[in-house]
Amino acid sequence: MTESWESIYTTPLPHRAELAKALLSEHDIPAVVINKQSSSYPTIGWGKSEVHVLAKDAILAKVILENEATFS
Repeated sequence: MTESWESIYTTPLPHRAELAKALLSEHDIPAVVINKQSSSYPTIGWGKSEVHVLAKDAILAKVILENEATFS
């Protein structure tokens, strides 16, 4: 059975999503960044980047980001 992933952080700034991913990695929580920015208008920056973690890690990941992230 495959595990499901859940979006736990969304930002219009891709570097912030990468910082969130790195912070979660420091806590041994696997995370991926999904870039949903439009390739049609890359200079405008429409869209967002999302950080996804396994559903079983979602609550802990949200707590870590709320308590330790200094980029939000």
